[in-house]
Amino acid sequence: MTGQAIGVFDSGIGGLSVLKALRAAMPHEDFIYIADSGHAPYGERDAAHVLARSRAIARHLVDQRVKALVMACNTATAAAIALLRAEHPGLPLIGVEPALKPAASLSKTGRIGVMATRSTLASDKFKALLEMQGSSATFVLQPCDGLAHAIERSAETGETAETIALCTRYTQAMGQFGFEKGQIDTLVLGCTHYPFASEHLRALLGPEVQLLDNGEAIARQTRRLVLPAPVANDQTEGRVQLLTTGQPSALQAAAGRWLGLPAGGGVLTV
Repeated sequence: MTGQAIGVFDSGIGGLSVLKALRAAMPHEDFIYIADSGHAPYGERDAAHVLARSRAIARHLVDQRVKALVMACNTATAAAIALLRAEHPGLPLIGVEPALKPAASLSKTGRIGVMATRSTLASDKFKALLEMQGSSATFVLQPCDGLAHAIERSAETGETAETIALCTRYTQAMGQFGFEKGQIDTLVLGCTHYPFASEHLRALLGPEVQLLDNGEAIARQTRRLVLPAPVANDQTEGRVQLLTTGQPSALQAAAGRWLGLPAGGGVLTV
């Protein structure tokens, strides 16, 4: 690593969707990515567990002198971002939240689906975000137990049957998708894992239903808050250090499959 890196963490590999957007927007920055796979899934654990893990990982990244911290996890953001901002007041800290406001402005039918983890949908932060939308649209909320874990497994094995089956179950449970009155024409992907299932959702819902995630918005906000890294004449792109509290094979496979990063990474004990 050269100079200060930007820290990024998630409960697993889902935050790689955010890392991909960050690297596209800030190609000369170095990144440290932590997958807390040894303590996942966050979305099906209680808030105290998520808060404790978020604090432990944040402390580790602060010890590495990161210049910003991106919480690339909706569940961790909802549970921990307020406390982490209080504990690390000098550190730019960027969280994620489901893209409800953009969805409301884009939807033509006024009926919007939200796929997220059970913990995210039950959080006070999400409830406040939902209340802020007022009567601008109707939001159909769908907890997606097991989907993030299925996406994690598919990254390593290449087997997508479980992911497709869960996407089918949950979209069917939400009701009809389409462009007629009463149909859902916009789907918010409220977990950073879910963009990696976009092709399956597209196949199920058709090409015209809008799928919204927040990777690009997070990248824009991070770029706004972070001083840019100095660029050497011969530097083409920054470096990425991959760390996990679980088995590194899944993270390495996902980073190679979805981001084109070379094999590598280490095990972290925090």
